Amino acid sequence: MFTFESLQLTPIQFYKTIIHTDFQCFTPFNDKIKYFIEHCSFYFVDLHSMTTITKKEQHKEELKREILLAAKQLLNEKGYEAISLRAIANKIKYSAGTIYLYFKDKNELIHALHQEGFRLLVSHFKLYEVIEHPFERLKALGRAYIQFATQNPDLYQLIFVLPEPLHHVESCGLVDWNEGDRAFDILLKTVSECQEYGYFNGLEKERVSLIIWSTMHGLCTLRTSGHLGHVAAAKSSGYDLDTLMMGSFETYVHMLERLK
Repeated sequence: MFTFESLQLTPIQFYKTIIHTDFQCFTPFNDKIKYFIEHCSFYFVDLHSMTTITKKEQHKEELKREILLAAKQLLNEKGYEAISLRAIANKIKYSAGTIYLYFKDKNELIHALHQEGFRLLVSHFKLYEVIEHPFERLKALGRAYIQFATQNPDLYQLIFVLPEPLHHVESCGLVDWNEGDRAFDILLKTVSECQEYGYFNGLEKERVSLIIWSTMHGLCTLRTSGHLGHVAAAKSSGYDLDTLMMGSFETYVHMLERLK
């Protein structure tokens, strides 16, 4: 009588092997079938259950992504006020009750969208981690930040301006803001490395990082809110918005370069 050990197989491996094997090659054949029935049948049930659970979890994650995608589309098409669980349900052809199985209210949904926005921003930043010189990387991060804001103005307003996502964090008693911290940590690390090259000597890296982010945030918020366009028109500068914005950014970079 053979055993799993004699074949050096686990029951699961044996099951996977046996379903792809011509049983007639076993001798004696009946012993193999009997052993399989006695020792492997419950594994077959477990494997079937695992497959069913996996499919359910996969469907759940796919539907959650579909909900968030619909919320982002509504944000881009009609703005923050257009987002509601019912509007999303109509957009993806599900009942509103289904949406409530995934998000208890609008604030929870907005917070999830808020997290998605930060993940997108971090993915923009990570493209420039390969730049060896930290000050050149710092400039590239600034341009990436501007690109993110101008290409995703409503999402930018959501993650950096609107208070609702943070209201959800506070209402849930959450003290950590991990998605925002990851983005800021990339800036903080780059500023710290700049100091090793002689930049920002005598200054605290946390404060320098906060000043840099605040300046970039102010510039991008002026752009995404439309105020920068009003300033350009009022001053009759003759510059288009992109030229005005990038020119202001380059001027700020020259100011930072002088802190060496």
